[in-house]
Amino acid sequence: MPPFRRNLVVFCLVLVAASAGVCAEWYHTNSTNHIPEPAASLPFDMLAAHNQVRARVEISPLRWSDLLARYAQQWADHLLRERQFHHRPHPVYGENLFEINGPRATPSDVVGVWASEATGYSYPANVCRGVCGHYTQLVWSETREVGCAVARDTITEVWVCNYDPPGNWVGELPY
Repeated sequence: MPPFRRNLVVFCLVLVAASAGVCAEWYHTNSTNHIPEPAASLPFDMLAAHNQVRARVEISPLRWSDLLARYAQQWADHLLRERQFHHRPHPVYGENLFEINGPRATPSDVVGVWASEATGYSYPANVCRGVCGHYTQLVWSETREVGCAVARDTITEVWVCNYDPPGNWVGELPY
């Protein structure tokens, strides 16, 4: 771990002990190694995970949208607060949701679950066996921007990504 990050972690731990969780907004736990990482890395990590999946099918990378991220955060907060898990009614943007109880997820975990739906998707026939709408939204070639957010409490995490323009138009190929 770089010295500056080690110092921030120690500083954060001291601050948490002294002020009952002030650093909780600044850091989230990486489920793989349980080392706090800056929440500011969420845009970079989510965008990288999305674009890695898109590169596999040779389509253009997405750009990060702060507007879409704020929109996603509003919905993630709502779902967590209401203890519900469903898509936003009357959506303006494409939307992928992910929920986990217990362990924390990373951006690559979340996008990896959505991308794993590719096994149920037949591109030549443009049909899905099972669930694959998260995957097809990830690789929808007309989509240009993404914004994502996570809301969490001590038990549950809710992840929301919004996409502009939206994908998953019936009868159309994703790429």
